[in-house]
Amino acid sequence: MENEEKQIAALNQPETENGKAAVLGLQHLLAMYAGAVAVPLLIGTGLNFNSEQMTYLISIDIFMCGIATLLQLTVNKFFGIGLPVVLGCAIQAVAPLIMIGNDKGIGAIYGSIIASGIFVVLVSGIFSKIKILFPPLVTGTVITVIGLTLIPVAVEKMGGGVASAADFGSGTHLLLAFVTIALIIVVQVWGRGFIKSIAVLVGLVGGTVLAALLGQVDLAPVGEATWFHFPQPFYFGAPTFDISSIVLMIIISIVSMVESTGVYFALGDITGKQVGEEELKKGYRAEGLAVILGGIFNTFPYTGFSQNVGLVQLSGIKTRRPIYYSAFFLIALGLLPKVGAVAQIIPESVLGGGMLVMFGMVAVQGMRMLSKVDYTNDKNLLIIAISIGFGLGFTMMPTLFQQMPETLRMFTGNGIVMSSLTAIILNLLFNGLKSDIK
Repeated sequence: MENEEKQIAALNQPETENGKAAVLGLQHLLAMYAGAVAVPLLIGTGLNFNSEQMTYLISIDIFMCGIATLLQLTVNKFFGIGLPVVLGCAIQAVAPLIMIGNDKGIGAIYGSIIASGIFVVLVSGIFSKIKILFPPLVTGTVITVIGLTLIPVAVEKMGGGVASAADFGSGTHLLLAFVTIALIIVVQVWGRGFIKSIAVLVGLVGGTVLAALLGQVDLAPVGEATWFHFPQPFYFGAPTFDISSIVLMIIISIVSMVESTGVYFALGDITGKQVGEEELKKGYRAEGLAVILGGIFNTFPYTGFSQNVGLVQLSGIKTRRPIYYSAFFLIALGLLPKVGAVAQIIPESVLGGGMLVMFGMVAVQGMRMLSKVDYTNDKNLLIIAISIGFGLGFTMMPTLFQQMPETLRMFTGNGIVMSSLTAIILNLLFNGLKSDIK
């Protein structure tokens, strides 16, 4: 404790505060960078974006992460929780957005994001009351299904990206994928401190370096990218508002709000700041505003990044100043397309290796939440079993309901929606509105 107090006192000295805060801000940026860039990379490749589109997508994502973080840092009567929290794109939105884009078009992606952001802003004041509908039994099931649904996408990328390609599953692709996974494991298990927190980034960089030595890296996207650009609204066209897509993204936004609540309480505990209903309401509103802006500027939903909570604990520096620097760095990098284009040189197989670990961790996070469930209650076992069965089964076989009316198929054809609705409804049916449900 004494050491932490000395660090904080040193940081607050006028002659050193800016330099140290900037270094700590850079550390926060590096810790979240891999997770932030992964979302546009995965969605862009899933929608077969070209090089120019991918460059814009990654750059605007980095830029908007900075803007979203500033919204949370800025405290006023309407929004901003005022904790040292970093916002980034929600990984659980990847599979749903790829589904929406492939089925309904890019416009439906951003229409659903804007609508879900408006929903978050509107319900922010009452979410502390309705969050009782989302105990660990429900949210753990949904997050587990999301992670498991994404894993086949990662495996296909490990083989080279497209299963029908002539070189799919070649020795080179498999080597790069498994070396990437091995590097992540090594750093995560034997790394210490900050290095351990960027294990995925280290794996992606190491895998890309090996790919370059094997002649598998194409630098063309970097050469083609401009040095500077300014974000423009509706870069990919006007949004469209599809009901099933909006319902899906509202569910994902609610899951993100539940996750962010955990981040806020963790940071409140670390910093010694009371996080009450008013603080949560303003935090949700900031998140909702960030999601709306994401839809307008064609990026993705945002949530509090838990990896940065660990850095706050690790450094012992509990002020917001380093996070302000991190936000400004993100904004500056987002204005430089060549920086965004660098992420595109990562080969598909390397990206697949990183994806496998990240998506597996999403599933494990859900399982950790499910570990809090009371399994002596057979009803809880039944809720989880049926919800996961619906989620995975309907995702693998979306044509199961092809004889049903189109309105019904909009929901039944999406395993994540069906898993979420099933878990919520069965939990209400069997357990009711009990705040102590585990």
